[in-house]
Parts: sequence; structure tokens; C-alpha cells
Amino acid sequence: MAAAWFLVMVASGLGLATAGPVPTSKPHSTGRGCDIGKFEYLPPTEWKAFKKAKDALENSLKNHSCSSCLFPRLWTLTQLHVWERPVALEAELALTVKVLETVADSSLEDILDQPLHTLHYILSEVQACVSALPTSGSRPHGLLQHWLNQLQRAPKKVSQECLEATVTFNLFRLLKQDLNCVARGDLCI
Repeated sequence: MAAAWFLVMVASGLGLATAGPVPTSKPHSTGRGCDIGKFEYLPPTEWKAFKKAKDALENSLKNHSCSSCLFPRLWTLTQLHVWERPVALEAELALTVKVLETVADSSLEDILDQPLHTLHYILSEVQACVSALPTSGSRPHGLLQHWLNQLQRAPKKVSQECLEATVTFNLFRLLKQDLNCVARGDLCI
């Protein structure tokens, strides 16, 4: 009898061992088919390209002054619900890409080519995540709605130079904090 129980226990243990780990919440996934965890850490070559672009943009904006701030310093994605974070990131990325594409039409085209390519790719992945989010009861409201309205009105409210300065100033925060937070999902607190 003891041998029979032993065999049952061994068989059960082997069954659990081959079943794999117990599923847990995925920090890198915000919806079905959505995996932006690959952006949690960008390769060093990407960081160099972004640093070079940021330096060139800052140099081109030396003589411009801008008093408006589209991305408030105290505002962080952690103030939003987890499902709202990709929506906010999508809006930030879309504005960043739009502004940098305008700048890329100038003499900085070669320097901005790689960062824009990367930003386009990240934006398309985030858009896929946002479109995969459940829609019932998930209408933007409160802080998210205010943020989205502010970003949508920005190109009409401020000059192109102010948009460029704000996007340039915000670029690393967008890549290091906001993108990382969305990639971590509910582990970002």
C-alpha cells in the first residue's frame, strides 16, 4: 500500500514538474498579443543615438525661450490606473514623433533618423497594446482625460520652438520612466 502511495506521489510530482510554473500577472503585457516589455531596457546603441539627437536638438534651440510646459514635472504615470498608462504613453509618443518629424525635415535629418525609427516602432507597439485593451468602462476620465486634452491642444497653443524644446526636454523621461513603467505593468508603483 505504501508503495502505491509513493508511486501516486511521484507521478503527481512529475505531472506538476512538466506542467510548468503557475501563471502570474505579466508585467510586460497590457493586453492580448501585447508585449512591450522588450522596451524596458533599450540597447546602448539606441541610447547613444537618442543622446546625440537630444544634444543636437538642444544646440539648435539655444536661442529660443519657452515658458510653457506640456509635461508637468510632478505628473507621473503611476498616478494613473494601469490600463490608462499605455493610453497616456501613446499620446506622449505620438506628439513626440510628430514634433521630431517636423524637426527632421531640417538639417538634423541624419541625426534624428535612427531615434525616429525607434520611436515609430515603439509607438506602433504601444498602439497595438492600446487597441487590445478592454473597452467596456475604460473611457478616459479625470487626470488621463485632462492629460490627453493638453497634449492634443499643444500644437495649436504653443509655438513650434516650444514644442521642440518641451519634447527634447521630455525625451529621456519618456524613454526611461514612462516607457519603463508601462512595460512593467502593475509592477510599476
